[in-house]
Amino acid sequence: MTLATTLLAAAEEAHHGNVAMETIIFGIVAVAIFAALGLVTFSYRDVANRHAGKAQAFAESRSTDLDHRAGHGH
Repeated sequence: MTLATTLLAAAEEAHHGNVAMETIIFGIVAVAIFAALGLVTFSYRDVANRHAGKAQAFAESRSTDLDHRAGHGH
């Protein structure tokens, strides 16, 4: 037997019905991963507004430092 005939015989024996049904699990896994990543992304929405009070207090404490640098960058 040659290598080609051995590979052909192995390929014929290894085929088990509908290939699409065998590979559907990859699509299901991909959808599950994208859904999990989407939930992680969704959980970060509006994070900046959760600390708006701290941001406002920080901006007010730094506002006097910025007044003497008028025209910075121009």
